[in-house]
Amino acid sequence: MAFQDLLEQVGSLGRFQTVQMIFCILYSITASIHISLENFTGAVPDHRCWVHILDNDTVSDYDTEFLTKDALLRISIPLDPNLRPEKCRRFTHPQWQLLHLNKTFANKTEPDTEPCVDGWVYDQSTFISTIVTKWDLVCESQSLRSVSKFLFVAGMLVGNVLCGHLTDRFGRKLLLTCCLLQMAITNTCAAFAPTFLVYCLLRFLAGICTSVIATNSTMLVLEWTVPKYQVMKVMLLNAAANIGYILMASFAFAFRNWFTLQLILSVPLFLFFISSRWISESARWLIIVNKPKKALKELKKVAHMNGKKNIRETLTMEVLRSAMKEELEEAQKKLSLCDMFQSPSLCKRMWLMSFVRFAVWMPTFGLILHLQQLGDNIFLLQCLVGIANIIAIYITFWTLNHFGRRISQLFFMSTVGILLLAFIFVTKEMQTPRFILTILGTAFSGASVTSALTHANELLPTIIRATVLGLNGIAGSIGASLAPLLMVLVTYYPPLPWIIYGVFSILAGFVTLLLPETRNQPLPDSIQDIENKIQDSRRAKLENNLIKVTRF
Repeated sequence: MAFQDLLEQVGSLGRFQTVQMIFCILYSITASIHISLENFTGAVPDHRCWVHILDNDTVSDYDTEFLTKDALLRISIPLDPNLRPEKCRRFTHPQWQLLHLNKTFANKTEPDTEPCVDGWVYDQSTFISTIVTKWDLVCESQSLRSVSKFLFVAGMLVGNVLCGHLTDRFGRKLLLTCCLLQMAITNTCAAFAPTFLVYCLLRFLAGICTSVIATNSTMLVLEWTVPKYQVMKVMLLNAAANIGYILMASFAFAFRNWFTLQLILSVPLFLFFISSRWISESARWLIIVNKPKKALKELKKVAHMNGKKNIRETLTMEVLRSAMKEELEEAQKKLSLCDMFQSPSLCKRMWLMSFVRFAVWMPTFGLILHLQQLGDNIFLLQCLVGIANIIAIYITFWTLNHFGRRISQLFFMSTVGILLLAFIFVTKEMQTPRFILTILGTAFSGASVTSALTHANELLPTIIRATVLGLNGIAGSIGASLAPLLMVLVTYYPPLPWIIYGVFSILAGFVTLLLPETRNQPLPDSIQDIENKIQDSRRAKLENNLIKVTRF
């Protein structure tokens, strides 16, 4: 825990932290944009079967010049129970007699129908093209729409599995740089995917990078920050993610062709990859993995950028070794996952945090990935969601600082659960209440994510922070992966997904009460720091009890 003393000497909030923060904000914006990308590139426009008499511009078997388009549609496409044209079936032959029948009794004749054997006609008033129109992901193939979203989130799960341990072994910066390059390549290639299978594979690879970019950006910021400013930095990163949602909606509104939108949002990633060379590796991590020379070099670089010229001369290897003696001794040991599971306190934290991550990410992604089902104007809805989330983040900042991490999470997660359960009583026809519930639900779920991430980073020691966050990320990614799959349950009982989301959110709020409070506490660097802190806490409680007994 002595690292924060070194950080105070070289500058805890100066030009270096500002530059590092700006780069990490850009990376967070990028990650959030690509998480919500398929809300627009995978949007489902209104559609119907292609019919010869209506859609063939060159050949017509009938004299239809005196019939309106609505009349031709009426004799070609049957009506659904809501008296709207069917999306997945057409009449085998034109039903001329329907022109003379009352609409109320039109379906009593039950003429022969067939699937859309010649393809579909899509409404281009909102989107010129999407992956749905490119590969006809409608009717019998409509379940494939969830496959691409599921594989992207599954990629995030794999990213947490593979890259958590690699980050602790090879560094935060290296993994971040590699993932920026991989994300640039895969998302750019996705625009040119020849088949839907290839597209899904590329989105899976992009998902692997997304979670690593978001996690490593947060760690690089926090590990260069003293406890006083940690919450503020996490708030800014989460606000940046919501700015990404707003930018996503703005770009999608300007570019209605999915191919163009995919390229515009992917090619700049190559510039972000190049810019990553100017960010600094975590000196805290370098010390923990027994690389004091590189850590000293990074600390002197920070001192120079922050204008602490005298410190550069007095900050020597002897000073660093003296200040971080315990951490360097701990670094001599080769820590494995088995060592992590041998610490009861750390194991308890890990399992509880994993459940919280699972229960928070599931409803959050359930809302983010299905905005089209919750409102008619998806552009306006996503912008308002981003704005509401930014406001919620500042409320989170105030709440975390005044009420602590545990009480704040209990409040936010319980509120999310109540709002999600309210969807049971709001039908699709009640657009305004549904719109308000969606905005409030995503805002409070964003606040839950922010408080959970802040708490998780503060609970874990530096030496295995990325590894444990990766394991927690697995739990979160499982919850996020289930989010699109649970929506399939609406065909059996429409309120069921919202009931599941709401119940798990409320449970997560109460589980956080079992975790220790970390407000204004220094980041632990080793497992021993956690054990010592718990022993000190128990000793203090014992002394307090003895004092009370003595007084009595």
